[in-house]
Amino acid sequence: MSKQDQTRADARFNKPGQAKAGKSEQDVAAKAVLDNMARLKALRLAREAAEPPRAPAAKKARAKSTKKSDEKAPALSDWLAGQQSGGRRT
Repeated sequence: MSKQDQTRADARFNKPGQAKAGKSEQDVAAKAVLDNMARLKALRLAREAAEPPRAPAAKKARAKSTKKSDEKAPALSDWLAGQQSGGRRT
């Protein structure tokens, strides 16, 4: 590689003008995002402070199962036999 090729490669690799410009663009974009998040947080906190406190939500009762308590599930051996006779093999 000649000296001229070496300097051209170094110039392309290092690119002094674009390295700082790219970094500052990232910094500006990151700062804009952080400023927007801070602004939205302040608005949310102000809105929450202005509204009256909410009463805690009542817990919903679980829906009762439709299965009668008198009915018992079949024994495991009966269930397995039914599964095998039905074509299932596990």
